[in-house]
Amino acid sequence: MSIADLFDSEFKSRNKGHFSAIVRVAIADGDLTNEERNFLDKLAVQLEISDEEYAEILANPLKYPINPPYSYAMRLERLYDLSRMVYADKVLGPKQKEILTRFALALGFTPGNVHYIVDKALSLLVLNADLDTFVYEMRHMYK
Repeated sequence: MSIADLFDSEFKSRNKGHFSAIVRVAIADGDLTNEERNFLDKLAVQLEISDEEYAEILANPLKYPINPPYSYAMRLERLYDLSRMVYADKVLGPKQKEILTRFALALGFTPGNVHYIVDKALSLLVLNADLDTFVYEMRHMYK
């Protein structure tokens, strides 16, 4: 197996784990709503999840391990991507803050400060912050 194949395989595995974690969050309160289903559909495309993998993960989300990023910077990058999708698509409407909070917890942010993190993330998106600005501001939000 070449280095490129190994990287690609690990990348796909990480995406499946990330998608599985988000599916778990989405179904934690019971059945999927149409809004959650639409959100998952768009996220699957972004994470390069095939239709077969999508159906398999939806049927058994516990099959794939949750693997939140180890580094804070990578967590912030994933939070940025999820925040942009939640905010920009307007798919989730008034539930966007609640859903984003659940996603942030799934990414590994602590319950003690997750509400501050989500509020800051959404406020930065209102200002159309790019990734670099988002990460910088999130890292320095308590200064």
